[in-house]
Order: sequence, then structure tokens, then C-alpha cells
Amino acid sequence: MGTPILIAKKSSDHSQDIILHSEFANRHGLIAGATGTGKTVTLKVLAENFSRIGVPVFLADAKGDVSSIAKAGSSNPKFDERIQSLGIDSIPFEASPTIFWDLFGEQGHPIRTTVSEIGPLLLAQMLNLNDTQEGVLAAVFRVADDQGMLLLDFKDLKAMLKYVSENSESLKAEYGNLSPASLGAIQRNLLALGDQGGDQFFGEPSLNILDFIQNDEKGRGYINLLAADKLMNTPKLYATFLLWMLSELFEKLPEVGDLDKPKLVFFFDEAHLLFDNASPALQEKIKQVIRLIRSKGVGIYFITQSPLDVPEDVLGQLGNRVQHALRAFTPKDQKAVKTAADTFRANPDFKVDEAITQLAVGEALISCLDEQGTPQIVERGMIMPPYSSFNPITPEERQALMANSIVAGVYENVIDRDSAYEILQRKVAESEQQVQAQAEAVEQAKQQAILDKEQEKQAKLQAKEEEKAAAARAKMTQDVIGTFAKSAARTLGGPTGQKLVRGLLGSLFGKR
Repeated sequence: MGTPILIAKKSSDHSQDIILHSEFANRHGLIAGATGTGKTVTLKVLAENFSRIGVPVFLADAKGDVSSIAKAGSSNPKFDERIQSLGIDSIPFEASPTIFWDLFGEQGHPIRTTVSEIGPLLLAQMLNLNDTQEGVLAAVFRVADDQGMLLLDFKDLKAMLKYVSENSESLKAEYGNLSPASLGAIQRNLLALGDQGGDQFFGEPSLNILDFIQNDEKGRGYINLLAADKLMNTPKLYATFLLWMLSELFEKLPEVGDLDKPKLVFFFDEAHLLFDNASPALQEKIKQVIRLIRSKGVGIYFITQSPLDVPEDVLGQLGNRVQHALRAFTPKDQKAVKTAADTFRANPDFKVDEAITQLAVGEALISCLDEQGTPQIVERGMIMPPYSSFNPITPEERQALMANSIVAGVYENVIDRDSAYEILQRKVAESEQQVQAQAEAVEQAKQQAILDKEQEKQAKLQAKEEEKAAAARAKMTQDVIGTFAKSAARTLGGPTGQKLVRGLLGSLFGKR
């Protein structure tokens, strides 16, 4: 059996309570209404009540005013008048246990995930890619997987896109046409996302989504408050980030069926951003997650101005509804009023479509599931006052709470593991070394050829010189012999020579 959560008093009779049953809180819900009608107070009242019964909460603070939930409220004449009109003597003011988070790490603990964990489908939504570009991005992820390159942070993805772009021809046979135009568009959109601060979202340590599901020493569920005022400037990043968290919860939490109370309640402010311009594939994924995640014990509550912001097949799954005032100045406004009225189970005491335009600030039309899980007749009620302050906490109070947080120091220091960027850097370095070695080898061969040619030239010159020297020596020898012969001839031609010849002849002939 669950716990009844008091969220409002009937407008017609303040002694009658309007209850949300905790065992059906995972059947999702809607808080809708025009700006300034009291949606933020309703959000705080629900979040505080869930926390008090031990249910952790995640919600985004789009304007910075929900941070007041971390500070106890206080009395003032206007507040006292309000609670007395509801028949309440006093409010036990109390701060809710709060953990502050921030994608940019400025107003809370940083939240990161890896590129691989977010995947090509959600990343394509974040980068606003068309179907063709989404297909090319999916192929880039496949190349990284096949080549064992981890895609962890922003520079990994940039390096991988550059690698695929430079090698698209060689990859074409296995992965299809990797259009340079599509790759260029992805790279440009990625740079734009980085300029908006999206690069800080990718990296390690990656968020452990189960850190959102914790209780304090009193058994109260922690309220995980995301600072989203800066994040709202990049609505694609905001919507994709929250959808990623839902997907992570869906994948990591076990099936639990129906519980007495949810394991986590997730408030999605500015809900229209989740559905605007989403691709058909992504819209189908959103609907699937919303439809199935309640079996994991998670309740999703959409906060938006008009029920028209939520697709009809999603709207039909929202069992707990709080509708604040709507204005009916334009045909679109009138359609929104009619849509809101048609989603409630009619009350014979008043006309719902008329009541929606007449509600006071802090007043709402409320319909929750009863003890059997059936939608109750819509009631007109005054939202209960919150236990926390109406004034946002100061930066100093925020820093003090962060310093004493149960996750302080867990996510602050970035880890840069060896991943695609480093692997590709080494490949480039190795390639450059090979090119340099080849260039050096070519240059060395060139120099060797020049040296060999010079040596050959020197050898030829030396041989020529040696030939000249040999010729000179031969000529000198001939000259010496010739001179000697001439000298001998002259000598033999004289008396002595004649005698010598005769003597010899005479001797020879004499022996004869």
C-alpha cells in the first residue's frame, strides 16, 4: 500500500484534500499552465513530498528559482494569510536534501558522458542532422568500433571524423558512400556545438546514473537539481541530455513492476523541447522509453505551458495531471484550452473549459489516479504551500552545499584515457615517421648516386692520368733506346767500332 501525498485543497471546500497516491506516481504526469500561474510552486510541492517519503527526484532549474528548495522557508504576512485561507495553522518549514548538477560544472557537480554512450541517434539529434548525415555519422561510429578506437570525448569524435574524411575512398567498399558533403556538415555542426559549450558534456568520468537514486541519513530522497539556465540557450543539447538520462535509467534499472512508491521521479521542464524537430526514429524512441520506463519504477512528469506541446499518444499515458490557468486569446490558445479540458474526466459541478481560463494564481484543475488506478473526476483546488523558501539560494550557499555533497570530488577531475584521438595521433606520427624515413632513404640514395658518379668520374680521370703517365713513360723509354742506338751506331761506325766488329768476326770466322 502506498503513501497518500497531499498536493492541494479543494477550492470549494478547503477541508477536503486532493491526494496523489504514491503507488501510482510512476504512471507519469503533467503540470501545465501559462507563465506566472504557479507551475514552479506545484513542481516544488510535488518534489518536496516525494523526497519526504524517500523518493529521489531529478529536476531541471530553467530559471534558477527552484534552487530555493534547498533552503527552509519562513513566514511573512502574505504567506500566513494564504495558509490560513486553506485552514492550515502552520507550515513545518524545511529544506530538502539537494545535490546540485551542471553540465558546465559552474553551478553544480559536472555531468559528463562519453560519445559512445550517447550513440549516433541522440548525437544526430543534438547536431540537428538530416537522415543522410545521420546515416554517415552511424557509419563513423561503426568504423571506430571495428578498428578498436574508443570514442570518449569531443576531440575523439573530431579526430575520427577527420580520419574517415581523409580515408573515405578506402572505407567506401565496406561502409558505403561516406559523402564528403555530409562529413563536412557533421564537422561544422560539431564545431558549433563545441562553441556553445557542448564539448564539456563529453568525457570521463562518465556519470553513474544511479548516483541520482540516493537517500540521506533521515531516509529522505535526494533532489538532484540541474542548473539549466545556461543550458536553455542550447535547447537541442538540453533535450538530448535529458533524453539520454531517461535512456540510461531505462537500460540500467531492473524491472520491478508495481511498487508502493517510485524509485525515482523525473521532472522534465520545457517539455516541448523534447518533441520539437525530433526525427521520426527519435520520436519513436522517446515514446518507447516513456511507455516502458514506469515498469522500472520511474515516473516522468512533464512541465509545459500547453498540453498541445506533448504528442497525443504520450499525453494519453499521463495519469496524474495538474492544469493551471490558460489564456484563450487566439485560436491556438482556444484549441489548447479545449485539448486540456478533453483530457480530464468531467466534473458535473463546473465546466472544465471555462474553469481553465478562470483559475487564480496557485489554483489548478487536478486529476490523479485513485486507489484502483482509475482517473479521478477533475477537481478544482488550491496548491499546498511548499516547505522551502521562495527565494533562490545565494552563490555562497550553493558552494557550501556542493562542498558537503555526497558526490563532492567524484566528478570534478577530468580523466583523459587513451582513446581514438591518441590512437590516431600515433598513427599520424608513425605515418609521418615512415614518410620521413622514406624521404631520408630517397635522399640518401640520391646522395649515394651522386657520390658513386663522382667516384666513377674520379676513377675515369685517374685511369686517364695513368694512361697518360704510361704513355709518357713508354715514350721516354723509346727516346732513351733511340738515343742509345744512335750513340751505339756512331761508335760502331768509328775505328774502334770497326775493330770490334772485325775482331769478333775475325774470331768467329777464324774458328771456322
